[in-house]
Amino acid sequence: MSVTDLVEDYLLGWVLLAVAVGVLVPEVAVVTRAATPMLAVMVGSVSLTLSADRFRAIDPRPLATTLLAHLSMPIVAFGLARALSLSPALTVGFVLLGAVTPELVTPTMTELAGGNTALSSVVLVVAGVGSTVVVPVATGLFAGGVTVDTWPVVEQLLVAVVGPMALAIAVRARFPTRVAAHEGVYPAVSAVMVVLVIGGVTGANAALLRSDGAVLAVVAAAALALNGVGYGLGWLSASGSDRPTRIAGALSVGMRDFAVAAALVVAAGFPPDAALPAVVFGVVEMATSAGLARWL
Repeated sequence: MSVTDLVEDYLLGWVLLAVAVGVLVPEVAVVTRAATPMLAVMVGSVSLTLSADRFRAIDPRPLATTLLAHLSMPIVAFGLARALSLSPALTVGFVLLGAVTPELVTPTMTELAGGNTALSSVVLVVAGVGSTVVVPVATGLFAGGVTVDTWPVVEQLLVAVVGPMALAIAVRARFPTRVAAHEGVYPAVSAVMVVLVIGGVTGANAALLRSDGAVLAVVAAAALALNGVGYGLGWLSASGSDRPTRIAGALSVGMRDFAVAAALVVAAGFPPDAALPAVVFGVVEMATSAGLARWL
């Protein structure tokens, strides 16, 4: 078994190990200082598998329906929070989760799952740009008229997604044969970055994860429900399309950028427990998405 097979075939195990290490050894949070470079490597690596032809081949219908499903997630998040009678702070946290971009590792997980990586990449960029409107509108409607600074979303999108993606696609277009010769390695490199990021984020929020057990259980149930409903909506939104497209739709809607949501909680001056949904959701989505990638 090659190193790339060891990384990709057992990604769920690596993710769970990273979570355990993060909880037991919070000092690993130090890796989050390099979060932006790691995300850039993650997105850039998987983007090296994409050619311009794959983007031109994207069907606009599933792209549009997947984006519509993405827009419904703040409503789903608010409904779940109300159904479980969560506190205002936790409700804000869930609304932000629903409103932010798809997770930056979505293209990586889509590639590992055999999905349409080009579609998930375009959804990520379009939703990311749109989040500058969606986040303030959603929080205004469902979180008591809270004003949120969305510049961190735009900045992270440009530096960690758009830039690396554009550079990688340009490099592939310029040196197609050389880049394609190592195509099997790029998803594994992205997967390693996924493991490092989730371990660091878990370590940085270990104290929150050790908080009140009853509250944590309810938040975990809500996070799992939001994640699962997102997968279902994304899969249904691409109904009638081929399997890779439906996989991309499911992951693009079900995976939410928990790191951005947690950062916005801080930037908006919300109570610290408003970050709990983002932290718990991060653990849930990384475990479920890695499991789905392995299964699919």
